[in-house]
Amino acid sequence: MRTTLRIDDDLLDTLKHQAELEDLSLTQLVNRLLRLALRTPRPRKRLFRQATFVMGREQVDLNCALDLAAKLEDEEIIRKLNLRK
Repeated sequence: MRTTLRIDDDLLDTLKHQAELEDLSLTQLVNRLLRLALRTPRPRKRLFRQATFVMGREQVDLNCALDLAAKLEDEEIIRKLNLRK
């Protein structure tokens, strides 16, 4: 099968030189290298695990988190308004 590949100039020069050293055509060398690369097992990716830490007991009732967020937002708005006096 024929296809078109865009290969960087420096890499193409290296491939041509290697093909000449091994007395192979460029096509034969590229096919061999691609097969080798595809057969080579790749290292498995390690799963990311986030470190966790105990932060103590909660200081507010987390069931009322939206109420708390609203109160904190109101306090911040008041603080910003006071700074603009």
